[in-house]
Amino acid sequence: MEFPTLPQPSSVARHFVSALQTARREETPYRHWLLRDVLPEAACVGILSLPIAPPQVRHLDGTRASFNAQRSFFTPQRIARYAPCAMLAVALQRPEVARSFAETCGVEVEGSFLRIEYIQDLDGAWLEPHCDIPEKLFSMVIYLCTGPDAEAWGTDIYDAERRWVGRSSAEFDSAVIFIPGNNTWHGFDPRPIDGVRRLMEINYVRPNWRDRDQLCFPDQPISLG
Repeated sequence: MEFPTLPQPSSVARHFVSALQTARREETPYRHWLLRDVLPEAACVGILSLPIAPPQVRHLDGTRASFNAQRSFFTPQRIARYAPCAMLAVALQRPEVARSFAETCGVEVEGSFLRIEYIQDLDGAWLEPHCDIPEKLFSMVIYLCTGPDAEAWGTDIYDAERRWVGRSSAEFDSAVIFIPGNNTWHGFDPRPIDGVRRLMEINYVRPNWRDRDQLCFPDQPISLG
C-alpha cells in the first residue's frame, strides 16, 4: 500500500489558492505575505517521506551556492520517479495557481518557469543577509519543520541597513512570500537546529534563468490558461 495516500494535484491547487487568497500582507520592512495551512496535510507528509537525505556539508559560508552539487530540486527526473514531487509540481504549474500568484502578488507570471528546491538544513547551517536576484519573480518558502523548537527556525528579516527587524514563524505548513528587490534583505542567523530544518523554496523564474536543470518543467512555461 502506498503511503501516504496523496491528494490529486487539482485538490492541492485549490487548497493552495485558498491559502494564498487569505494571506496576511505586511508592509514592513518590505511587502511580504504570510500564509497558513498552505498544503493538505497528506501532501506535506508525502514530501517528508521522500528518500532524499539531508546534505552533509562541512564548510558552511552562509551561502547555498557553496554546495550547489548537493542541493535538491524537483527536476523532471525526480518528478517522474517520485509521486509527491509530481503532485506538488503539477499543482503549482496549474493556471489557477499562476493566476492567483499574479493577482495576489502583482507579478507578470505568463511565460515564466516553476522552480522548487527541497531544503534540509542541519545544525550549523546559516545564511548571510542577502537579496534574491530579480530573475525570481517571487520567492516563497513553505516550512515543513517539526520538533519542539521548530517554530523558531523561520526566515530572518532585515531592513535596508541590514539590521535585524524580525523573523517569520516556521510553524508547520506555513509560508512567507516576497517579491525580490534591492531592499528585501533576509537570511538565517546562526542558531541551534535540533533535528532537521525542512522547507521548500518555490519560485516562478524568468525565461532567461540559466540553470535549466533546476526547473520542474524546463520545456513548459507557466500559462494563465
